Amino acid sequence: MKKLENLNIEGTVTLTSPVNLRSEVPVTEPVADLVYQSRETVNSILSGNDPRLIVVVGPCSIHNVESALEYAKKLKTLSDKVNDRLLIVMRVYFEKPRTTVGWKGLINDPYLNDTFDISEGLRLARKILIDISDIGLPVATEILEPITPQYISDIISIAAIGARTTESPTHRQMASGLSMPVGFKNGTDGGLQVAIDAMSASKAAHRFLGIDSEGKTCMVKTLGNQSGFLILRGGRSGPNYNAESLEDATKRLSAAEVQPRVMVDCSHANSNKDYTKQSVVWNDVIDQRIKGNDSIIGMMVESNLNPGKQPMTEDPADLKYGVSITDGCIGWEETESLILDAYSKLAPLYS
Repeated sequence: MKKLENLNIEGTVTLTSPVNLRSEVPVTEPVADLVYQSRETVNSILSGNDPRLIVVVGPCSIHNVESALEYAKKLKTLSDKVNDRLLIVMRVYFEKPRTTVGWKGLINDPYLNDTFDISEGLRLARKILIDISDIGLPVATEILEPITPQYISDIISIAAIGARTTESPTHRQMASGLSMPVGFKNGTDGGLQVAIDAMSASKAAHRFLGIDSEGKTCMVKTLGNQSGFLILRGGRSGPNYNAESLEDATKRLSAAEVQPRVMVDCSHANSNKDYTKQSVVWNDVIDQRIKGNDSIIGMMVESNLNPGKQPMTEDPADLKYGVSITDGCIGWEETESLILDAYSKLAPLYS
């Protein structure tokens, strides 16, 4: 009989189960308290009961543990200064969706050398999330692989579904079962409908194939996630952070009977993929919030210790410290300046 399956499969590698990894790298009680309280705070902001603005800020992707923790310590110090007006959540992204090919992130290739030690990537990601939470910062990440949440979702305060996957039924079903608020990015073309549909779909209960905590294939039954929001990141049609775009988004969300709550991504198409223009987006949206647009619940900024980006090198040891290897990021000094300036500008709203 002719071979009919696995024609393009080189092999498989068994991974540790989620329950085993959680046992190996456990959540402490202080971390559990931080995650619980930060999720509650985000939900309170989404419902309009907390007037603070969420700021999801951090590297485009995490590739170096030491620099990530140094960044987190700086961000925690800054967070303590602005916490009464801004809820600072560190952007800690491990999975990178690629338009074609490229490095897929720390979970997929933790050693940056095409060895693809995913078991180590999952362990490392979980350890980083716990270490940053121990510093006192809630974390946000994009969920790309539907299996990944079983390994790390207990440490996540905000999840994002990316522009390339918002239209995916698999990701909408997954989001319906996640335990934290979820932001859905508009499509890569700039269209909002796929994200609005995703918010509606994720509110509903679903039944789908997945894995349980022991890594066994199972049917997952969800209750639906009521804590969804829209993330505007622009698209091929251009930026969508201006007042007219925000007004249109709010009207369409309300018409679809989902929360008219919007987070603006200052990077990607909103800055025309030029990291130096993130400040333009940031200042425009802060001004809109000051003028009374309370549908704006947050901002997202790609930031690192040092500005810019760098190409991958054959030897990861040759990479510059604190510089992104994916999208360009603003540096720490500019990040601190933007956040402190916004804190000052927002003062009249809290008097």
